[in-house]
Amino acid sequence: MKTLKLISLMLVLAFSISLVKAAPPANNIDKITSAYLGIKNALAAGNGTLAQAKGKELLDALSTDPGKGLNADQQKLLNSYLDKLKFDSRHISEVAKVDHQREHFESLSKNLYEVLKGLKVNTSPLYEQYCPMKKAYWLSESPTIKNPYYNDKEMATCGKTTATLNAVK
Repeated sequence: MKTLKLISLMLVLAFSISLVKAAPPANNIDKITSAYLGIKNALAAGNGTLAQAKGKELLDALSTDPGKGLNADQQKLLNSYLDKLKFDSRHISEVAKVDHQREHFESLSKNLYEVLKGLKVNTSPLYEQYCPMKKAYWLSESPTIKNPYYNDKEMATCGKTTATLNAVK
């Protein structure tokens, strides 16, 4: 009976270790993506105060070991865009004026898309969307258009999905 319990315990332990090894590496990309999407949603709602808070959250995520869990090539890619991402998130976090935030959001979106496309570590699908009126792109967690360049009183649904970054399994 003791031998059976010991064998069962060893099997459970071995299975647990194999699960831990199979898990994807922990990284901060989900935090960065979540904060970015918070900015996008705040701008789509015309809420500069919330966009400002989410900009601070993004800046913090970009400043606190953003490459954790990434391999050397992924870290190199991220580092090549890090200053640009911090610059735009800092500007968004410093003001509550939606128009000024949207100016920085345009380049933030372009650069973050390049990073996420190259890293291939996003845990949920992301959609690159385009506003033909603004001639600018953004990332979304949903294929439904909620344009961050125009608030809900204007052209909130103006745009189209141009690419999909599939979730990494």
